[in-house]
Amino acid sequence: MLRTLLVCYTLVFGGTTMANEAAPMAADVVVEKRLMEISEELRCLVCQNETIAASRADLALDLRREIRTMIAEGKTDKEILDFMVERYGDFVRYRPPVKPTTWLLWAGPFVLLAGGIAALIAFLRRRVKDEAAPELSEEERRRAAALLDQSNS
Repeated sequence: MLRTLLVCYTLVFGGTTMANEAAPMAADVVVEKRLMEISEELRCLVCQNETIAASRADLALDLRREIRTMIAEGKTDKEILDFMVERYGDFVRYRPPVKPTTWLLWAGPFVLLAGGIAALIAFLRRRVKDEAAPELSEEERRRAAALLDQSNS
């Protein structure tokens, strides 16, 4: 009985020893707050749909560690963001700046939407034109009128 209780205890509470350690926090709360503000501006290059503040990928952990180091060195937020853009390109910014190299990134969704609407309008117009009744020749009209007169009589 004691052995069974010991096995159950190990199964229930033994998993906590295998849990991951919490991410290291800066000793200074102000530094940690600044780290989170900067991390919210940067995209995780592994996940691509999360900020590095929210990501648990190894690269995001490394980037947060790098940002913490730069903050400790006394770099400004702009210097840190510029370093990340220089290293990884504008894609690393969650809100990339509007400039000639990112115009397609900013305008792309609107261009695709306009193209889709234009294609839909063209399709609907073609469909309506195809469904329209064909023009009858004079001979066909006479025959139709004769058939109608014959059915009415």
